[in-house]
Amino acid sequence: MDKHARKVRNQDMNPCIEESDASQKCLDAYNYDKSRCFAFFQQYKNCRKFWHNIMVQRRRAGVSPDMPPAEERLQMLNAIGGKPY
Repeated sequence: MDKHARKVRNQDMNPCIEESDASQKCLDAYNYDKSRCFAFFQQYKNCRKFWHNIMVQRRRAGVSPDMPPAEERLQMLNAIGGKPY
């Protein structure tokens, strides 16, 4: 696996792996008819937007690392009652 692929599949670097996999499975199931997978694409987009905003807030506050590790993200989601996207 190349460096980029490892980064994309790393739970600590990519908080939206689950949403990405779901959209890919939808594409596979519907023979790459993108119009049938809009909801999955939108959920992935919302996930990326949510975690990007968290990353920006942490960067402005001087918190390192910019992206919270997987365990901390799970705690954050549990504190707000689940995924907001």
